[in-house]
Amino acid sequence: MFLLKKFVSFWLMPLPLCLALLVLGLFLARRPARQRAGRALCCLSAALLLLFSNRAVSNRLLRPLEARFEPIPEMAAGAAAPRQVAGCEFVVVLGSGSSLIPGASATGRLSTSGLERIVEAARLLRVLPRARLLVSGPAESGRPSHATVLAQAAESLGVAASRITLIETALDTEDESLAVARMAGRARVALVTSAWHMPRAARLFAAAGVDFVPCPTDFAARRSGDRGWSALVCDSESLETSTLAVHEWFGLLWLRLRRVG
Repeated sequence: MFLLKKFVSFWLMPLPLCLALLVLGLFLARRPARQRAGRALCCLSAALLLLFSNRAVSNRLLRPLEARFEPIPEMAAGAAAPRQVAGCEFVVVLGSGSSLIPGASATGRLSTSGLERIVEAARLLRVLPRARLLVSGPAESGRPSHATVLAQAAESLGVAASRITLIETALDTEDESLAVARMAGRARVALVTSAWHMPRAARLFAAAGVDFVPCPTDFAARRSGDRGWSALVCDSESLETSTLAVHEWFGLLWLRLRRVG
């Protein structure tokens, strides 16, 4: 089921979808009876690729996701924990990605999202001295688990190893929610993940019965730069932003169809 879900979701993402439409359009355009349909598919592919690569479009796709939960505000050194997270006994960092770079530090091996998440967790743990850190991410063949890299990065940021617990068997966010539910029980949890991923994560953690506080970070949608001439810009960064948004919107639709959360 997990591999099937990954396969289907891959072909629904903007770039694979546009390429598939283009290939199908070129194939049909070679057949006299299907030339019009083939040309229409080629034009549709190009139009969709331009839209998904547009800065204004990508930001508008992602912003509604990131606007659902407010970030935890800045905290002065030595100050008490903000009321939102006060009383949290666990800080949970959901998995993202890391690379195997020989000689690089743990923070240098994390993806941008992974680094943002673990930095936010370390910031929260400074004002939650009794809280434990739960980091998640499975292992790939011949590589340390993503949870291990997150733990090493947390230690380099000043978090004691004795406060860290690894979740290395969860393959997706739903698995993570169930694992945290078993480990945290009725304790309150500070849930750290990317802002664009938080709506889906929140539904899954609520369905798992976890008492959590959303702590979004890694905001990807730009709050400016999509007006005037800049709104016409098309680039690979905007295509990546659109891909994040489409993935999350489809994920939320899947949860709604399953009546989860």
